[in-house]
Amino acid sequence: MSDGIRIKDLPENERPRERLAELGAQALRDAELIAILLRAGTKGRSAVQIAEELLQKFQSLHALARASLEDLSETKGVGRDKAIALKSAFTLAARMARELQGEAPLLDTPELVADYLRDENRGYNVEHFQAVLLNSRRKLIKVCHISQGLVDSILVHPREVFREAIAANASSLVLVHNHPSGDPTPSESDIRVTRDLIRAGQLLKIELADHIILGERTAGNSKGYFSMREMGLFFEAAPG
Repeated sequence: MSDGIRIKDLPENERPRERLAELGAQALRDAELIAILLRAGTKGRSAVQIAEELLQKFQSLHALARASLEDLSETKGVGRDKAIALKSAFTLAARMARELQGEAPLLDTPELVADYLRDENRGYNVEHFQAVLLNSRRKLIKVCHISQGLVDSILVHPREVFREAIAANASSLVLVHNHPSGDPTPSESDIRVTRDLIRAGQLLKIELADHIILGERTAGNSKGYFSMREMGLFFEAAPG
């Protein structure tokens, strides 16, 4: 049996589940809704108290939703399983919000692209190569998963990348892949592949807008990604 304070151990008028069933979800505070996801507290602290600490730490629901599993787990009483439950709920909420908006997100900067794909790529332990297909207004058409490779090696052929772009009638695309090591610095093969794909895009009249490598945020790279266009590598790659 857990040493934590369970929701059913609280006074009846403080039980978030019972309050939601009786009064409706809108009547509950943010901390109570989060507590339902946490299910149980820890020794001496209820799920509501842990939820309140999370809100105080991250200052807003938006910041809490963007937090990594590691950041969430740092809060006492929030282990990996509870962090995963929170991340799952926030991701579903974000997807529903995009659905309700009825309009694809604008992905016209490296930061927006990186933020859009960061959570999905965080859990990969091998490199995954994706093509973000965009329309003429730089709004998302879809994300295509092209290939995956070894821990630090991946094979990409222009045919696979641009077949999807042509089928979707994309005006441009952004290449994205992750570095499981956490260091987003491009390798020589990353640069070589990018140059090949730039040339293929020029022939097909489909702009390669950027190649973004996702890693971890560090003191040396607070963004947690590397944009080849931002760093000037695209000028080197373009044919003369």
